[in-house]
Amino acid sequence: MENQITILWADDEIDLLKPQILFLEKKGYNVLTVSNGHDAIEECESYNDIDVVFLDESMPGLTGLDTLSRIKAFAPHLPVVMITKNEAENVMEEAIGAQITDYLIKPVNPNQILLTLKKIIDKKDLVKERTASDYRQEFGEIFSRINSGLNYIEWSDVYRKIINWELKLDSSESEAMTDILSTQKSEANGEFSKFVERNYLDWLYDETDAAPILSHNLMREKVFDEVGAGKKTVFLLLDNLRFDQWKIIEPVVTEYYRVEEEDFFYSILPTATQYSRNSIFSGLMPSEIQEYYPDWWKNDNEKGGKNLFEKELLLEQVRRTFKNPVKTDYVKVIHAHQAKELESNILNLMNNDLSCIVYNFIDMLSHARTEMDVLKQLAGDERAYRSLTKSWFVHSPLWSALKILAEKDITLIITTDHGTIRVRQPSRVVGDRETTTNLRYKVGKNLQFERKDVLAVRNPKDALLPTPNVSSTFIFAKDDKFFLYPNNYNYYNNYYRDTFQHGGISLEEIICPIVRLSPK
Repeated sequence: MENQITILWADDEIDLLKPQILFLEKKGYNVLTVSNGHDAIEECESYNDIDVVFLDESMPGLTGLDTLSRIKAFAPHLPVVMITKNEAENVMEEAIGAQITDYLIKPVNPNQILLTLKKIIDKKDLVKERTASDYRQEFGEIFSRINSGLNYIEWSDVYRKIINWELKLDSSESEAMTDILSTQKSEANGEFSKFVERNYLDWLYDETDAAPILSHNLMREKVFDEVGAGKKTVFLLLDNLRFDQWKIIEPVVTEYYRVEEEDFFYSILPTATQYSRNSIFSGLMPSEIQEYYPDWWKNDNEKGGKNLFEKELLLEQVRRTFKNPVKTDYVKVIHAHQAKELESNILNLMNNDLSCIVYNFIDMLSHARTEMDVLKQLAGDERAYRSLTKSWFVHSPLWSALKILAEKDITLIITTDHGTIRVRQPSRVVGDRETTTNLRYKVGKNLQFERKDVLAVRNPKDALLPTPNVSSTFIFAKDDKFFLYPNNYNYYNNYYRDTFQHGGISLEEIICPIVRLSPK
């Protein structure tokens, strides 16, 4: 062995274990032996290089369980294998409760010992090697699919597979494979951008299964059926929640809820809150909102809040959809005190047929990460961004509220309005003073841009978008591009590169999770 593993074996009959100890030494392990619990504790305290402890459960004096609890008090992460003469249920429950890593039944077989050591010491390396090997095998399949003319369902499936591999490779810490996957994801985004460019305008006018569920028909397709069936429905929209962020909090949520369905919808363009979220709650495309409810819509170049009338738009959509009255409420959380109020008043939602909650933390996190160096360091890449998301969620008032709701007979639907992508490549744009400042999409007159980097919509009405000016053009960044003006180009390139942005075309921004759950 390159790095010799040290085992501490504590047993009052240690002399009878010489064959097993000799076996381990021949395999390259270093074995320290003691005959009682007190000596085992002393060795663990004084010898920092112990990798695993074998502990006899039935030693006289200080028992194995007592020794275990004292060792764990100062070395909580040190692996301990309990060795016992029988599988008495109460002994095993106490040992497991005290966090043993494994247990063996006497007489111990040398091969059983070796297997246990492999599981404990070599598990991380074995998992890393197996994960990398499995991904190498699937790499070719994913690559072939990316270039095979996929439809929207197949693209969702490819995206799901890429994210599942990201999460697996995260836990295995295989940096080489992670780099390869990152390259493959970038290639996928390139092909996905071409796919969206070819099909997006057709989807807007296609009400068949050839088009994905888009923002404006999300409620009708995925939410209103639950309400119509008479179930108390809670619709939770986490702004900016990407599919990978959902998957990282899913194990927490499923402690209390059962996933009934996990599906995707496609965010409309621009994949930005003003457009996508208003569209979700209104059931209309942005140009239709502007036409039917002009007082509730503001263009990018107009002052004032752009999402101030989501509740009114929601109530109008409910009124248009249901013949009978549906008691509906809408709650938006953008400040800490509102989060605490939601937690305190969560059971009031049981008075409604449909309760919609908009929770803005993840959106604020992505913006704060752009502006605060400390958050850039804490969430330096996708893996860290996911970890930060999970840490927030576990300790949030939102999760406390959802645990309270889990005791009620409800349908919980978790979704988002759009995702974000970590931008890497700047793309030059020239526009007049009226041109919007967004990094992933722009609206303006006489825009000059790199054609290969964008999807350009020269007539906004074709994309069911408002027209701020007669000659307005929308452009949407593809892949991981972000728009920069020539002025102070290098400064803003350094400032915005590797930040999480939204508004454009990428797997992460467009393919959004929608998950239906029920309490366990």
